[in-house]
Amino acid sequence: MEKPTQTTDSRHSDCVVIIPMYNERENAAAIIDAVMARPHPMDVLVIDDGSPDGTAAIVKEQMERYPGRVHIIEREGKLGLGTAYITGFKRALADGYEYIFEMDADFSHCPDDLMALYEACSRDGADVAIGSRYVTGVNVVNWPMGRVLMSYYASKYVRLITGMKIHDTTAGFVCYRRRVLETMELDKIRFKGYAFQIEMKFTAYKCGFRIVEVPIIFVNRVLGVSKMNSGIFGEAVFGVIRLKCGSWFKKYPKPLKK
Repeated sequence: MEKPTQTTDSRHSDCVVIIPMYNERENAAAIIDAVMARPHPMDVLVIDDGSPDGTAAIVKEQMERYPGRVHIIEREGKLGLGTAYITGFKRALADGYEYIFEMDADFSHCPDDLMALYEACSRDGADVAIGSRYVTGVNVVNWPMGRVLMSYYASKYVRLITGMKIHDTTAGFVCYRRRVLETMELDKIRFKGYAFQIEMKFTAYKCGFRIVEVPIIFVNRVLGVSKMNSGIFGEAVFGVIRLKCGSWFKKYPKPLKK
């Protein structure tokens, strides 16, 4: 059951950064501080899946430090990355944000790159801006070679099967304009793990939105424990076949007017 701890009726920005967290006490305060330091104001919405390590308490301390800018939704237990983001998207749309970001809590996504994603949408007219590890080669630091190869070739495979001209199809560092999420039928997004990232991009692609990739350097986490495993990549690889086949029989909604 979800427990919204604070509403965002008095939001301070047109941007909100959604950060799912589970056992991120080592990173929670620092990642929020880093987002708060951006030159363009950005609010933060944390989705905490019942972290037993006290992550939520740390976020609530940050809410007091940044009143009206940091918010949390607490959920009982691990319900999956996809459902966390869908919960966050719905909240962000209800609260009127124009630019809605996905971002990891562990600093694998550099907060400095938030501005590049924001400008790709707000200044350059993209509907979806992806922080891409692979658009200019392989920009991944401190991953074992096997994991790099698994991720890189999984994205190549997804690109081949789906026809999307996207190099980093599993990227989790993304900025969406609100009209993208308003157009998508969010309750019909089915994947809950990292294949969720593929399904979101594929749906935006099929709806006809303009998607761009912004090069970033992805750095493996220093603090905390990774939630990544080979099963997550397996879901992405095998799930994409079902996603592609399903698209043959599905009518995708048209973008809402700007």
